[in-house]
Amino acid sequence: MLDSGKKKTRESRTWIAIGATVSSIIVLVLFSFLLRCIKRRKERVKEEKANSQETGLLHLADGRLGNDYTYDALRGQKQEETQEFPLFPLHLAVEATQHFSDENKLGEGGFGPVYKGKLADGKEIAVKRLSRTSGQGLQEFKNEVTLIAKLQHKNLVRLLGCCLEENESLLIYEYMPNKSLDVFLFDSARRVQLDWKRRISIIHGIARGLLYLHEDSRLRIIHRDLKASNVLLDHEMNPKISDFGMARIFGGNQSEANTNRIVGTYGYMAPEYAMEGLFSVKSDVFSFGVLLLEIISGKKNSGFYLSELGQSLLSYTWKLWCEGEALELMDPVLKQSCVAAELLKFIHIGLLCVQADSADRPIMSSVVVMLASDNVTLPQPTEPAFSVGRNVARPGQFSSGAKVCSVNEVTLSNVSPR
Repeated sequence: MLDSGKKKTRESRTWIAIGATVSSIIVLVLFSFLLRCIKRRKERVKEEKANSQETGLLHLADGRLGNDYTYDALRGQKQEETQEFPLFPLHLAVEATQHFSDENKLGEGGFGPVYKGKLADGKEIAVKRLSRTSGQGLQEFKNEVTLIAKLQHKNLVRLLGCCLEENESLLIYEYMPNKSLDVFLFDSARRVQLDWKRRISIIHGIARGLLYLHEDSRLRIIHRDLKASNVLLDHEMNPKISDFGMARIFGGNQSEANTNRIVGTYGYMAPEYAMEGLFSVKSDVFSFGVLLLEIISGKKNSGFYLSELGQSLLSYTWKLWCEGEALELMDPVLKQSCVAAELLKFIHIGLLCVQADSADRPIMSSVVVMLASDNVTLPQPTEPAFSVGRNVARPGQFSSGAKVCSVNEVTLSNVSPR
């Protein structure tokens, strides 16, 4: 009887031990599973964050490729995040644009159609409406809203509000009666309205707006898609930089970043960005230089073919500069209003901005000083990268001449802003 009791005790202990072991194993398995789930969630959040920062699109002859995002992804943001969005009621936008009528349509961009609207008090607005088939997605929409809502400068377009109602995604801006710079600059009939004085004013305004983004705002912002169609003109033809859907914020002492998703427009992209995905304030400076030369010449960099070599505007400008014939770059309609010395200075600055090596390009504070001063000795430019479409040629590809051309014995010096 005693042995039987001992046997039962041993069996009981055995089962207890087995139960404890099985329980421990189950706990370990559950704990491991939980850790794995947490890790996967962190990786997913990290990936989503990276995607939100670098949502990309390629501009191919104004056809765009990019990542799209679901409507619910933006609608599902935490309430505290949406508090910084200037909200605009949908019914006001519908009434102002007469139900998005074709008569009120101003144009179509990568984002979707843009409509002119008029509020009950007579105030005119521009409404960008996200298209379901748009190459740009809701992430770019949110990026633009969160960025531009924090920026205030006379040379940046002003956001009045945004709307996320009934599957509509709208951005409401101040209305620019003269549309965008490209509408005037690349139209043979309208470009006559841009005399030399007006073009100088536009160049200065764009430079100041870009300087604000890079150095003077509380955020350091790289626009990444500066071009003529993204510069709007108000009723007095003052320029305002627009379209911040592709912009990136730099924090702290960050000066450059790398991405596998190239965004922006070919023809305005810096070579290190187009080929290596490396971008910085200097990639915006390159875009500004291209735009400056376009404003002077009245010609687009992309599609600028003058010979069987397929020269770009940059290679043509460099050729004229080296031959001492830079004045030939001038838009013929400027003949009566242009000041030759000023024109040469602006071409010089443009060439400094589009140099192949980003380290050689000036920062925007230096550019603003050079544009405004007649007493600053400009550094000698080196050969630019000749960007046409997807092909970005390094210095020397189209020219066998020297890398540095000396024109009018311009002396070398460093330009210090302010």
